[in-house]
Amino acid sequence: MNQTDMVLNHMRRFGSITPREADSEYGIMRLGARIWDLKRMGYRIKKEEVKSTNRFGDPVHFARYRLEGDNEDHQGRA
Repeated sequence: MNQTDMVLNHMRRFGSITPREADSEYGIMRLGARIWDLKRMGYRIKKEEVKSTNRFGDPVHFARYRLEGDNEDHQGRA
């Protein structure tokens, strides 16, 4: 299974994925590139900007990606 498949399966199973999840679960350090691959394949993916704090209490921003609509039966068409 390639990284793009891992990201797609994760979003289908858990509803979304963040860069931290992609790195810690699958060793994927360039989640944005894998999302771009999925979009080129015709998947509709929504990016949400999340505001949080890090372990030191400093504000941080990161992306959370979700599949939009019914992508389950995707056949390579947008």
